Amino acid sequence: MSQKGRARRNSDCTAGGSRPAVRAPHGPQRAAGAEQAFVIGVLANAADFARARAWGVSDAPDHERYLADTADLLAEALERFDTVRARMFHPQDFEEFCVLHGLDPAEPAARDRYLVNPALQTQLLAYQGEELAGDFVPRLVRARENGLTLCHTDLLLDGGLYGGAAAPDEEHAAWVRAAYRRGGEVFRRMLVGAGAGVYELRLRVDAPGGQLNAAARVLQWEDGVVRINDEDLELVCAVLCAGLALELPGVAVLHGSQGSAASCGEYLPASWAWSSGGQDWAPADRQVRLDGVSAQPGYSLDTVC
Repeated sequence: MSQKGRARRNSDCTAGGSRPAVRAPHGPQRAAGAEQAFVIGVLANAADFARARAWGVSDAPDHERYLADTADLLAEALERFDTVRARMFHPQDFEEFCVLHGLDPAEPAARDRYLVNPALQTQLLAYQGEELAGDFVPRLVRARENGLTLCHTDLLLDGGLYGGAAAPDEEHAAWVRAAYRRGGEVFRRMLVGAGAGVYELRLRVDAPGGQLNAAARVLQWEDGVVRINDEDLELVCAVLCAGLALELPGVAVLHGSQGSAASCGEYLPASWAWSSGGQDWAPADRQVRLDGVSAQPGYSLDTVC
């Protein structure tokens, strides 16, 4: 597993254009030679599309056509801009944002401010030409959910995860970084012990203000190379970080199919469970059921190199 450091922060301005069917954000001109970035919000389903039409977000007759127009706009953006990113445009989040800041939701400037709101930067995903209706739109939906959890996690850590306006002192930041590294190492050992296969990790940490939940789909090859979406890895490490830093109880289940093509294509069902009293992670002391998935106590992470 590739180790992540501190979670990403996006500080670049945005630039964009527009076409009749889809509105894209626009912003101040960048200095010559500076990276040009394009950011767009995507309505993830037909219900959200219908709700947002009253604000003039799109002239498309239906959500299917809207996605096609948005895909065309993103393809153009890939040719024109250094960085292209997207996030889910959630109508209720947008309405609440406008009420909070006294904005008119029908004004394009209100949508621009919503899309680049620093508090929501964790919901942004890099776009690299994926099919919108395939895996990318579901990833945008998960990124929104993940972003809300990351904001909760950062609040619990007094800003130590992202270092916002109320950035903590260096000693506090170092404490959070150490816990983040420990969380990443816990996840790495879970995967190394599992071996090659296709898995899903489900993680829950009991925290003040509500549970912190994370999930990640993982594909691991025989040589130890791991494929996992960056945003899922970031969330898992952040939740593990909060649990270890604040000594919060938690439970984790790793389940899926163990095996590889190198083993004659033999795949075996597998599931393991671990729990934490706050200071470390160990095999659960009994069978665990998390989000409908049952698992027996897992292997000791101390025995995994």
